[in-house]
Amino acid sequence: MTAVVPTALGAVGAVPVASAAADSVGLPVVRSGLAEDDPCVSVSGKTAKAEPWTLGALGASRARPLSQGDGVTVAVVDTGVAKEAPALSGRVTALGAAGADCVGHGTFAAGLIAATPGGGGGPEGLAPRARILAVRGTDERGATTAGQVAEGIRGAADEGARVIYVAVALDGGKAQLTDAVRYASSKDALVVAPAAPDALARNEEPAPWYWPAAAPGALAVTDYGPDGGRPSNAPPAGGADLAAPGDAVVSIGPKGSGHFIGSGASFAAAHVAGAAAQVRARYPRLKAAEVSRRLTESAYPAAPPRLDPYAALTAVLTDAKGAAPEPQRAALPPSPPAAPRTRALVVAGVGGGLVLLVAAGAVVIPRGRARNWRPAGS
Repeated sequence: MTAVVPTALGAVGAVPVASAAADSVGLPVVRSGLAEDDPCVSVSGKTAKAEPWTLGALGASRARPLSQGDGVTVAVVDTGVAKEAPALSGRVTALGAAGADCVGHGTFAAGLIAATPGGGGGPEGLAPRARILAVRGTDERGATTAGQVAEGIRGAADEGARVIYVAVALDGGKAQLTDAVRYASSKDALVVAPAAPDALARNEEPAPWYWPAAAPGALAVTDYGPDGGRPSNAPPAGGADLAAPGDAVVSIGPKGSGHFIGSGASFAAAHVAGAAAQVRARYPRLKAAEVSRRLTESAYPAAPPRLDPYAALTAVLTDAKGAAPEPQRAALPPSPPAAPRTRALVVAGVGGGLVLLVAAGAVVIPRGRARNWRPAGS
């Protein structure tokens, strides 16, 4: 038998999100890339007053007292992370020019991992005492190649990052990215990546698999929104190991103390990277593969399983490989219907951005074909 400390319903169950979601309306939308003639992202003059719905959905207030990621370095392979961002002040080191972030995506993701709130409150990362290693996985404007991402993963591993968050999901570069993940695993670094892009370009067909998430050893993550489903226009996320909040997510920008809003699997992956930092701080002797198993096997049963940081920090596993825990949880309400639903369209009000808040269920495809039937972390 596997003994598991009970976890809270609020960690993965239905939470009151209406006020938090409404509070985020009006925030500027973070993007994954900029057009050639677009200026760098400007300071947000808006702030979210309510606690983001994502923190309640993850049970962050229960998990954070157990671990805040102390002593763990999380690499953010993205558009860069602004070293001057107040919520990350003093905890960001950078490779090359990665300490500047013209796009804002990398700083936003780093905030989900490790931000500390200001005096007036605001978004807080799951691991606010973790250190961030900024690594460019794109060019200055967010465009990328498999070679750039692979180089970023290898560079992060060489710098001693224990968790490597990768923001992108590419439909090519399988060999390069699989080799990079293998290299990171050999350095005992856990790679966490989105199982699908945040959005597809016009007329772009979805791919069955995306890399580096589909590589053996990587932890592939998909997203869900405030109502528990995925947005109806979200790219299919084949073979995800975990799901985490990713729609209508609030975080920080590269300048000032204002907030931004964003949606996509990349932000769900950032939440998982934060939880991985919590686990690595609490259980420093665990190897990367064991951290991956702890996160997936303690998650709430669903398709795919839903990240539960508190359970990941408290589950008592009976063997080194992590026997599947049996959490004593309160019953959840029925899952939302699988049929697509109409999404509400809300004008963000700053910069003309659009925020889509109502979601739809997703079908998850077993990822064994992409991994040659090897589990995550192996």
